[in-house]
Amino acid sequence: METTQLFTVAVFVIVMAIIISEKLHRATVALAGGIFLILSGVITFEEGIESVDFNTLGVLLGMMLFVAVVRESGLFEYMAIKSAKIAKGDPWRIMVAFMIITAVFSAFLDNVTTVLLVGPMTITICQMLKTNPVPFLLTEILASNVGGTATLIGDPPNIMIGSAAHLSFADFIMVDGPIVVVIMIVFIFIFRFVYGKNLAVTEEAKAEVLELKEKNAIKDEKLFKKSLVMIALVVAAFMLHGVLHLESCEIALTAGVVMVILGRANFEEAVYHVEWPTLLFFIGLFIIVGAMEATGVISMLAQVIMDAAGGNMLVLMLVILWVSALLSAILDNIPFVATMIPLVLAMESSGVNVLPIWWAISLGACLGGNGTLIGASANVVLSGISGKHGHPISFMRFLKIGFPMMIVSVVIATVYLVLRFGI
Repeated sequence: METTQLFTVAVFVIVMAIIISEKLHRATVALAGGIFLILSGVITFEEGIESVDFNTLGVLLGMMLFVAVVRESGLFEYMAIKSAKIAKGDPWRIMVAFMIITAVFSAFLDNVTTVLLVGPMTITICQMLKTNPVPFLLTEILASNVGGTATLIGDPPNIMIGSAAHLSFADFIMVDGPIVVVIMIVFIFIFRFVYGKNLAVTEEAKAEVLELKEKNAIKDEKLFKKSLVMIALVVAAFMLHGVLHLESCEIALTAGVVMVILGRANFEEAVYHVEWPTLLFFIGLFIIVGAMEATGVISMLAQVIMDAAGGNMLVLMLVILWVSALLSAILDNIPFVATMIPLVLAMESSGVNVLPIWWAISLGACLGGNGTLIGASANVVLSGISGKHGHPISFMRFLKIGFPMMIVSVVIATVYLVLRFGI
C-alpha cells in the first residue's frame, strides 16, 4: 500500500473504533473523519462532496418529511391497534407479523422507506403493551435487509447489478427470491428461541389493547385518507421508477413535499421530526468511503479478491459472496459494488460466464448489511428512531444479534449458490 492509502485506512479504522466505543456520537465521529481527510489533502472538498450519495440522502429526507406529516393523521396508531387485535395481543405473533410486513415492504419499496413507516407503528404498539420495543426493532432491521435482497429495487446494489448485467425484476425474484424466503423462515425460527419466551406482557395491558377501538385513533380523517392514497402512490412509483425514469430521491422528495402541502402541515414542525444526526452521519461516512475509493483502496481489495480465486469460478463465486458480506457490514456496499462491476464485465468480455458472480455480489452485499449497526441505511435510521423515543440501540447490542444472523444467512446463501451454480 502507498502512504496515502495507509493513511486513509488508518482514519477509517480509528473512526470505526470510536463509533464502536460510543464515546462520541457517531455523526460527530463520521463528520470529523471526513473533514480530517479533506483538510489533510487526501481528497479535495469538491471530491468529498462528489462522493456523497445524494440519492440516498434525498430518499431519507423525503420519506422522513412524509412520515412526519402522516403520523399526524393517526395512521400508525390505527395500524398498530389493528395489528395487535389481529394477533390477539400476543407479542410473539406481533413480532413475526411485523417481520414479515417489513420484509415484504422492503422488497417492493426500499429498506429506509419501509423502516420509516414500520418503526413508529412498532414503538406505538409496544407502548400500548408496556413492553420494550428494541427486540421488535432489531428483528425488523434484519428483516428489512433480507427482504430488500429479493428484488431489483429492494436494495441499491441490486439496482446497479441489474443495470450492468441486464437482469430484470423477474430475474431477481426467480433467483434471490427463493433463498430470501428460506432465510426469513430460519430467522423466525431462531428468534423464537432468542426472544419468544421473553416477550411477556401483562394480561391487563393485553386486555387494554384489545378493548381499544382503532377508529378512535384516527386524529384527522381527511389526512388519514390522503395518507393511504399517498402511500399507495409512493409504493407504485418506487416499483415503476425505472419505467418512469425517476431516481428514488425524486420520488421520495416529491412525496414529502406533496404530503406537507396536502396535510397543510407546519413545515418547521415537520422538519423538526427529520433525523438530522442520521443524515449528517451518512454525509461523513460517504466522504470517508469516497476517500478510500479515490485512493484506490477499494479497487485494490476487489483485485485481491479476483486474484485469490486463482481462476476457479466456484471458488471466486464463494470468495466474492463472503467478502462482499463482510465488507458490506463495515463499508457502504455501493462503492464496493461499483468497483466490482467493471471487473466482472471485463471477465464477461473475455468469454467467462459471470452470471453466478452477479448473484454472489447481490446476496453478499445485501445480506452483509445485517452485520453491524452501520452496515445498511435502514439500521442507522431505525436505531435513530428508537433512540429518539428513549430506547437507544448500541453498536455492541446490535452486533451481538446482527453479526451472527448475518453469518447464518450467508451460510445459507453459500449452500444455495453451490447447489444452483456450482454443481
